[in-house]
Amino acid sequence: MDYEKFKDSILRLTGIDLSAYKENQMKRRINTLIDKHKISGYEDFVNTIKTDKALFEEFVNYLTINVSEFYRNTDQWELMDKEFIPELIKKFGKNLKIWSAACSTGDEPYSLVMALSKHIPLNQIKIIATDLDKQVLAAAKTGIYNEKSLAGVPKDLREKYFTKVGNSYQISNEIKSRVEFKEHNLLKDPYPSGCHFIICRNVLIYFTEEAKDEIFGKFAQNLVNGGIFFIGSTEQIMNHKKYGYQRRGSFYYEKDESLLK
Repeated sequence: MDYEKFKDSILRLTGIDLSAYKENQMKRRINTLIDKHKISGYEDFVNTIKTDKALFEEFVNYLTINVSEFYRNTDQWELMDKEFIPELIKKFGKNLKIWSAACSTGDEPYSLVMALSKHIPLNQIKIIATDLDKQVLAAAKTGIYNEKSLAGVPKDLREKYFTKVGNSYQISNEIKSRVEFKEHNLLKDPYPSGCHFIICRNVLIYFTEEAKDEIFGKFAQNLVNGGIFFIGSTEQIMNHKKYGYQRRGSFYYEKDESLLK
């Protein structure tokens, strides 16, 4: 079985379209996994994951890149705290619709809740957090993290919202209860509409230019006029005005419908 047929088989089995990912990078990752399990090739691998649930889950988990930490790039979160959260509240009030896309192990949506809690009562905060990977969503719901991933959390918030459990830290239920986790595929599932703030960071670098173009467009369609889109430090949006984005600092973009006229 060649790679093209393998991609078709994986799409049917998992709903994941490998064509949207950079080919050389993805093939290296898949070949490493095949070698690890001493499987003879693509066809054998496809047949194995049809019946081996553990390997199927490992494969999906392996495809999704899960490197996450709280308050990653702290200067960008400080900018959010000082500028963008107050601005969004002023424009749209305190009942903001916020989506953390490709949320990985939950560090990002939980960081968002803590950042918002300085401006909005906790019981008024609600974050939709989505990811393709069931395993990371399960980890996110558990909310246990190592010390390294907490390095960027402000001291007062760390003391208030985390409990030490052995060598790890568990986030409090009052933060966890503000996040609704859902499985979601950025390439094929409907997007939450009418968002005031969307955050999707350090994920799209793994996609092809065509897939990125489609996803950036869909984010724009589901962001209200004046809403904010926050991307990762490894990313940039080329031709951002074609989607109706106005650039606001290095990694923040504002939806401006007048650019589309």
